[in-house]
Amino acid sequence: MRNEPTLVIVDAANTVGSVPDGWWRDRRGATLRLRDALVPLAAEEQDTFPGPVELVLVVEGVARDVEPVPGVRVEPAPGSGDDRIVELVAAEMSRPAARSCVVVTADRELRRRVEAYGARCVGPRTVRPPRADGSTGGRRAR
Repeated sequence: MRNEPTLVIVDAANTVGSVPDGWWRDRRGATLRLRDALVPLAAEEQDTFPGPVELVLVVEGVARDVEPVPGVRVEPAPGSGDDRIVELVAAEMSRPAARSCVVVTADRELRRRVEAYGARCVGPRTVRPPRADGSTGGRRAR
């Protein structure tokens, strides 16, 4: 059994933007709420991320100054958040004893780029907390 935690990299902009909850009025605030919602995932084991995890939230733009909290490392992207995520995945997967790496995003192009390095991808609903109505706030089927 591996002792090293799975590296889970969350595309903050894409995950925040996956739910039409008014995030566009306060992008930084929405990113803070996402960061705080990720904390329990670092402490508990789930089916999606078995074993211990290291959570990394990649932020960009007005959310670049969001601070880390225990359990969630924050990586500000100097430019494109997608490019920073690819850099993190490439660095991890080039290590001789690379850990399992999971990227949380719905961005198809980003998925293609990180999967080329061997990362696994999951959608934003994986880490979004349920809303008061019990949903994760995604689009409804029509």
